[in-house]
Amino acid sequence: MFHRLGQFVVRRAWWVIAAWIVAMIAIAASAPKITAQTDEAAFLPKHYESIQAAELQEQAFPASFTPSALALFERNDGAPMTAEDKTAAAKVVQGLTDKKIEHVEQIVPISDQTTSKDGKYALAPIAIDKTTQQSEAFGDTAKKIREEGKALAQGTDLKFRLGGAAAQQLDQKESSGSADAIIAVSSVVLVAIIVGLIFRSVLAGLLPVLLSLMVAMPTANGLIAHATKAFDLKSTPILSAILIVVVLGVGTDYFLFLAFRYRERLRAGDNRQDAVVNAVGRVGEAIASAAGAVTVAFAVLILSSLGMFKALGPALAIAVVVTAFASLTLAPAVLAVIPARGVFWPGKKWMREPNNARFAALGRVVQKRPAIVAVASGGVLLALTAGALNYNGTFDLAGSSMPKDKESMVVQDRLVNGFSAGAADPTHVYLTTKGGKLDQAVFDGYAAKLGAVPGVAEAAAKPQVSKDGATADFTVLLKNEPSSNDAIDTLTKLRDVAHGQAPSGTEAKVGGITAIYKDINLAMSHDYKLVFPIAGLLILLILALQLRSVVAPWYLMASVGLGFTATLGSSTLLFQNIKGEHGMMFMLPILIYLFVVAIGTDYNILIIARLREEAREGRNPREAAREAVRHGGPTVAAAGFILAVSFATFMLAGNIFMLEFGFAMAFGIFLAAFVMAMFFTPALTALVGKAAWWPGHGGDATGGGHGDPVAAPASPYGAHGLPESAGRRCPVRPFR
Repeated sequence: MFHRLGQFVVRRAWWVIAAWIVAMIAIAASAPKITAQTDEAAFLPKHYESIQAAELQEQAFPASFTPSALALFERNDGAPMTAEDKTAAAKVVQGLTDKKIEHVEQIVPISDQTTSKDGKYALAPIAIDKTTQQSEAFGDTAKKIREEGKALAQGTDLKFRLGGAAAQQLDQKESSGSADAIIAVSSVVLVAIIVGLIFRSVLAGLLPVLLSLMVAMPTANGLIAHATKAFDLKSTPILSAILIVVVLGVGTDYFLFLAFRYRERLRAGDNRQDAVVNAVGRVGEAIASAAGAVTVAFAVLILSSLGMFKALGPALAIAVVVTAFASLTLAPAVLAVIPARGVFWPGKKWMREPNNARFAALGRVVQKRPAIVAVASGGVLLALTAGALNYNGTFDLAGSSMPKDKESMVVQDRLVNGFSAGAADPTHVYLTTKGGKLDQAVFDGYAAKLGAVPGVAEAAAKPQVSKDGATADFTVLLKNEPSSNDAIDTLTKLRDVAHGQAPSGTEAKVGGITAIYKDINLAMSHDYKLVFPIAGLLILLILALQLRSVVAPWYLMASVGLGFTATLGSSTLLFQNIKGEHGMMFMLPILIYLFVVAIGTDYNILIIARLREEAREGRNPREAAREAVRHGGPTVAAAGFILAVSFATFMLAGNIFMLEFGFAMAFGIFLAAFVMAMFFTPALTALVGKAAWWPGHGGDATGGGHGDPVAAPASPYGAHGLPESAGRRCPVRPFR
């Protein structure tokens, strides 16, 4: 099938190139504008209690004041504020009110209740129209408030800073924009340089960058925008940065798979067009299978409980499909129209068959000592896995995805230092009854029980009561920062008390940002039990279909599973044990699982496909393992190194989450390429022998190979599955 695809592309190369350009322009131009979602609550389904509590609050207290931004005042010298300072701050607040900034509904004046106990900080809570929270107007309003506030504070001894949800959205947008630029530029430069050095060619280094970012990326972005709007999916700020590396990294991987085999066929004597056709015929199935594994791993996230992953998974799946299709059609078409000397210029040794001395030596080690190699490589993965036992998740997505010097983060730190750690985002317990009005005589006793929960700093004895008297809002301040694990543990206890001690005939719902984090934790637990097994089974099925075997897929999946746990373990050891972080982002394990398992399977597929190819040419299992490492090793090493370096650029973004994500992805891919695919997989296959291909005949010789003589059936095709004439072509003609 892929041989026929290669023939079609080569015969109509210019038409294929034109079709891609036209399709890319049409899709990108017609794509709707999508706004990234930064509200954590928007990612949770409605059956979670925190979302039900928010809906109850909207119904019972539609006009309630909910601050979306917090104006923080402090002296320039850090000393306690004087009476004159408070007067100056009050003038700034009044000035902001008089500006009547669009979407600003209310600004609460400074009071003793909004001044820190040490007198260093004063707060002015600001309410912004709730309908803007799902649009860019939310952050734009914060920008306007920040600019006007700083202008009004000029000439005073005060610093004006803006924090809160709206300011965080603004800072996160600006931070992610600069991070995207750093990641994109770094990835492009590194990929171009590394691929150029591998092939000793300028054009070969630029081709994967041009094909991926100038054609595949706009096409994928357009299709993702259409799908997001059509299926009402959410969009997350981390998508754009991840998308850059996925499209460029995976596109470069597949280009390398194709280019290495293309050069190999040129050296075998094929002319340019035949070399492209045979390269697609040989690696097409491996690319399609690898892309299929990555795609299903991402697509299965549609089953996630979290809207963040519901959006991220399908988006990345679309990107991989587009990139793979471009690798199987556009890339071969471009290679077919560019003279081979041009592709590999200015290199002069590209026609010489390398001896691959290092990889040949590694192959001989695998051949002679497969058991030792399997135990050693597996032992490395198991040793690193031990670190995963200490993993601890954290939930401060905004704080972890921005540098600590961003203004909204500075405000958050000041709130923790100057006020109760939970004052920035109080927890709310909503007590409601469906019949009549609440008995307010029970309020004091109920509030006392809430306040007695370990970890609670204060529970308001006099709650706000709705107009119909059926709902009461008890404000609860926690002792710990709202996104901390200690606060989430307190929230669990608070829910137990709120539900268990609710007066007869009433029902309690606990809401607020800490409640949202608690429900995200519950949703993640659900996803681990559902998404991981389904993704694993689908990848297993793809491997079984590609290899026509029920044996090899199992130990291939076991190896990438070890890769996942080893990656999580090494990341935990670095960031928690060595760096001293109290935890890592809650989404990191599922991202590691998807990327390392899916992309690790890519490299396993490439090496196992070469192993099967060598076995079919008559080699015994150990010889096949040797030759697979010798010939497939350079491709896997190059692809793995480039993708690892691409993901490592995330570490330059300047925030904790990107640092953790970049290291985990880079190290996991390094393990997948240089430990699993290079040693563990071929060593295990050598030990299992021909049984690895049961019940199929993947290991049976089909033609004369380079190992043990095997009689080939009468066929116009030789040992490589190519026309015999391909190997007898004049060595001068092909390279015009």
